[in-house]
Amino acid sequence: MAVNVDKLTEALRASLLANTRLRQENQALADAAGEPIAIVGMACRFPGGVTGPEDLWRLVAEGADGVGPFPADRGWDLGELLGTGGSAPASATAEGGFLDAVGDFDAAFFRMSPREALATDPQQRLLLETSWEALERAGIDPVTLKGSRTGVFAGAYQMGYTALVTESDEELRGHAFTGGAGSVTSGRVAYTLGLEGPAVSVDTACSSSLVAMHLAAQALRGGECTLALAGGVTVMATPDTFVAFTVQGGTATDGRCKSFAEAADGAGWSEGVGVVVLERLSDARRNGHEVLAVMRSSAVNQDGASNGLTAPNGPSQQRVIRQALAAANLTPADVDAVEAHGTGTKLGDPIEAQALLSTYGQNRAHPLWLGSLKSNLGHTQAAAGVGGVIKMVQALRHGILPKTLHVDRPTSHVEWDQGDVRLLTESIPWPETGRPRRAGVSSFGVSGTNAHVILEAAPEPEPVLDEPVEVDAAVVPWVLSGKTEEALRAQAARLLDHLAGDPDARPVDVGWALAGSRSKFDHRAVVTGTGRDELTAGLAALAADRPAPEVMRGSTRGVRPAVFVFPGQGAQWVGMAQDLLDSSPVFASTLHACQEALDPFVDWSLTDVLGDEVALKRVDIVQPALWAVMVSLAAVWRSYGVEPAAVVGHSQGEIAAACVAGALSLSDGARVVALRSKAIADHLTGGGMMSLPMPADRARELLAG
Repeated sequence: MAVNVDKLTEALRASLLANTRLRQENQALADAAGEPIAIVGMACRFPGGVTGPEDLWRLVAEGADGVGPFPADRGWDLGELLGTGGSAPASATAEGGFLDAVGDFDAAFFRMSPREALATDPQQRLLLETSWEALERAGIDPVTLKGSRTGVFAGAYQMGYTALVTESDEELRGHAFTGGAGSVTSGRVAYTLGLEGPAVSVDTACSSSLVAMHLAAQALRGGECTLALAGGVTVMATPDTFVAFTVQGGTATDGRCKSFAEAADGAGWSEGVGVVVLERLSDARRNGHEVLAVMRSSAVNQDGASNGLTAPNGPSQQRVIRQALAAANLTPADVDAVEAHGTGTKLGDPIEAQALLSTYGQNRAHPLWLGSLKSNLGHTQAAAGVGGVIKMVQALRHGILPKTLHVDRPTSHVEWDQGDVRLLTESIPWPETGRPRRAGVSSFGVSGTNAHVILEAAPEPEPVLDEPVEVDAAVVPWVLSGKTEEALRAQAARLLDHLAGDPDARPVDVGWALAGSRSKFDHRAVVTGTGRDELTAGLAALAADRPAPEVMRGSTRGVRPAVFVFPGQGAQWVGMAQDLLDSSPVFASTLHACQEALDPFVDWSLTDVLGDEVALKRVDIVQPALWAVMVSLAAVWRSYGVEPAAVVGHSQGEIAAACVAGALSLSDGARVVALRSKAIADHLTGGGMMSLPMPADRARELLAG
């Protein structure tokens, strides 16, 4: 049988190409499966007045204690709880970690009625607010994510609020189902922001938020979403946690977790919320997002048949750590510190410490340093894991390992000499090892679900080919907006507080962030100033609702569309637009385009005559120059989103209006304004200007050349 050599060769070539393509696709899938996940945004609220990651860092860096008395605004019967009425106390402690103003919520901001908001679990409300903040902190306007494949992974569990709602008046019961459903915890964020990636609510008890981060990372690597919000929230609507664990003997009498300490006598119970914004590292770099830290790997497993349903299992904890190390292709010695679960119980802490000694504690050149955020805040339950992550991201960035509080001495129930693990009884600088800083974070649920995450310091930014532009603006605008006047003033107050803690913030950088990464709402204000003092004075006036020359306020509600008005000759001055040429790329680009359009009709340089007093006295120069400046100014206004509904002008301003409206091209506008101004100059008499109507046929002649 004859063989067609050409066909055989073509088939072999196609097969080789297909094999090459398959190998490339398989390699891409393998790379994606192990790609690090970038943390590009964080937001949180925790006890001790913590309203963000910076507050959390200050609290742990200063060794502060966020635990305090039971709240008086939740309707709890404190007499019965504490036994002050003569009965036996129901709670072993009178203190815990509680969020400030937990009932505050701007329902209108999230398009919720007051009734629906009241029926909605505060955990859902807090997660909404914190998710919004986390996105803005990542430099992402939340409104722009509508319809995107952004995922939401939220750890939470029932804390008694729904029961209170169903026992209340009939008007709230209609919202009780969605307001209290665990599935809606993630779903409400996705619904409110219009996100179309996976929305998953996680309840593995105390490990919920780390499990949520693990699932989010898997979804990102698997292509199920391109961006993810992950975290957890707990708000104790009732004191049931304190009562239940008092019965079991698991509550510390002073409400404080004494992690790995000899004095440990139980857990201190607390609440909080934390959310991180996650993105594949390659996507974060491509999108220009700042990488705060990298999530190298994560792992989740289960205790299985341990010696009790709620008892921790040491071998399982060892396995989850080894799984996370293997997923990151790291050895135990490659990790410097562990943010432990560390609840401060006599049973749990020794088991966890032994697991760490058996895994991280072996074959090390440097000791593994061990700490726990619970010593500062108490056990924040479903928010505990993400709280530990935010703490360690800040520690990686600051190069400091904060101390663990309430340690009289390391517990004697642990054989510490079995490995090189040391308790952080004092803050220390992060050890220099010649490689990236790394930390593990552990969370173990009472359900038996264990989670471990390995974090790494953010890699060095990729080199920028162009040198950064230093902007030295004479006047800097700070733009703020809110859905109400009250919200606008609150934004000014929050910005003031932020600036008080960041004395090195450059006014121009603040202005850029305000204009470029926040949503725009109806009520707006612009604070202007030549320096930080003027700007902060204007902010203070805005926050206090006082008039000030540095502050302009207004609302877009009922505002009619903008009209661009371009004047005739007489608006010029020597040196006009020269600062804009240096500070505005849009203006400079458009003005140079105008110069190119004018070049066939003039014998002078546009950029030269703007500062020439003699030249600007000539009609045939000043009118084309004014035309070019007005057209370029319109380009700047449009670059900031200001689009005209109409344009109007006089003299050369009329020609500028025609160009801005699109009735004339730039080249046609240049031809008309140049030849028209020459014609006017030819008819000047006695140094004065005369009216010179232009017939339609003459205009057509000018355009025709």
